[in-house]
Amino acid sequence: MFTDRVKIEVRAGKGGDGAVSFRREKYIPKGGPNGGDGGKGGDILFKAERRIGTLIELYFHPHQRATNGENGQGSNKTGKEGEDLIIKVPIGTIVTDAVSGLVLADLVIEDQIVNIARGGQGGKGNYRFKSSVRRRPRFAQKGEPGEEKKLVLTLKIIADVGLVGYPNVGKSTLLSRISSAKPKIANYPFTTISPNLGVVKVGDVKSFIVADIPGLIEGAHRGLGLGDKFLKHIERTKIILHIIDASKLIKDNPLADLKVIQNELKNFSEELVKKPTLIALNKCDFFHSLEEIEDFKRIFKEKGFNNLYCISALTGMGLKELIYGLSSMVDDIVNNEDVEIFKDESKKEILHQFEPKFRITKKDNIYEISGKEIEKISVMTNFNNEEATEYFQKIIKKIGLEKALIKEGIQEGDLVKIKEKSFYFFH
Repeated sequence: MFTDRVKIEVRAGKGGDGAVSFRREKYIPKGGPNGGDGGKGGDILFKAERRIGTLIELYFHPHQRATNGENGQGSNKTGKEGEDLIIKVPIGTIVTDAVSGLVLADLVIEDQIVNIARGGQGGKGNYRFKSSVRRRPRFAQKGEPGEEKKLVLTLKIIADVGLVGYPNVGKSTLLSRISSAKPKIANYPFTTISPNLGVVKVGDVKSFIVADIPGLIEGAHRGLGLGDKFLKHIERTKIILHIIDASKLIKDNPLADLKVIQNELKNFSEELVKKPTLIALNKCDFFHSLEEIEDFKRIFKEKGFNNLYCISALTGMGLKELIYGLSSMVDDIVNNEDVEIFKDESKKEILHQFEPKFRITKKDNIYEISGKEIEKISVMTNFNNEEATEYFQKIIKKIGLEKALIKEGIQEGDLVKIKEKSFYFFH
C-alpha cells in the first residue's frame, strides 16, 4: 500500500516534577532542603531516510508520543531526561502544521533531522527556592507539559526523471527494461496505481533515479483518473520524460496526446511545464519503415521538440541512446543547479522580536491572561500547595501583572483566567 499523505498527532514528553525533600542525617536534626529538579521531557524529531519509501507506518500509528522526564529525588538528584522520539520518514516528506498551515520542515536530504515538538522543562526542586528568608521551602515546581501538535505529512518523491503519459503507453515496461524495478505490467489502462522508482545504471559508476507516475488523462488536474493524486511527485523531478504511444500517432496531428498531457501539467502547476523535457516515442517497432519514423521526427522538430527518441520498450530498440541522453541531461542540471545548504536553525542569528510577558483580555467581569511566560509559570505551579501559591502571587506582582489588572479596572471578586486555571482577584 503506497501512502503519500497522512495526518498524525505528536506529543513531546512532559518534564518531571521537582522534588520536595530535606536532609535526614544523624546528628543533624534540622537538615535543609535537598529536593532535586525533574528531568526534561523527550523531543519529537523527524529524520529522513532513503530506505523508507512510504508513510504507511504512520498511517497505522497516527499518535506518536515521546517519553516523559522522571521526577527529581532527594539528595539533589535530578530526574532522568525523557528519551527523544525519532520518527523516520521518506526523503521528500513535507511536515505541515494542520492548524496553522505553516510548513515546519521539508526533509530533502538523507539523514536530515528536524526538531518538531520540544519536550517540557523539568520542574525545579525545593532546593532551588531556598533563600535567606525562605530557609525551608516545602514546595517544588511541576514539570512543564511537552508540545502537542497536529501535523499533515505529505510525500513528494524525489527522482531525477519522471515518466508521464497516457495510461498504457508503456511507462512501466520501460522502467522494467532500463532498471531493476518490477512494476505491474498488463495490457489494460491504470495498471500502475502508485508511483514506482527505479535506479538506472550508466556504466559502472554513474546512475540516476526514474519515477513512473500513474497514467494521466484529460481532466486529471480536476480529479479524473488516478494521475491527479500523484502529479505532486513530478514537482520534485529534474526532468520530465513524455512517453507517447507511437502506434496511435495520427499524421494529421501527432502532437495531440503530448499537448493534452502538457496542458494537465500546466493546469496543476506552471512550474511543471518549465522543467527540462524529453520525448520518447514508444512502440516504434510498430512502424513498417524508417521513413515513417523520420517523418514523425521531422514534425516534432518543426514544433520545437528536438529532444526526441524513438524507442521500443518491448524489444529494446533505442533504449541505450535514451539512457545516455537522460544521463547527460541529468549531469548538466546537477552541475549547474544551485545546491541549497541546510544549516542548523538553532545557530542562525535571529533578530530579537519583542513579546510582552502577558496580555489582558476583558470579557464582562472575566479577565483572561495570555502570554508564553505567564502561561508557563502557571502550568508549573502546584496550586494545592499554599507556599507554592504564595510564590506564584509574588511572581505576578514582580512582573507587573497585578498593577496592570488594577489599571484595567478589575474589582475584588472578579475572575482571572490563565489557560485552564481560574482565580478570584483579591488585593
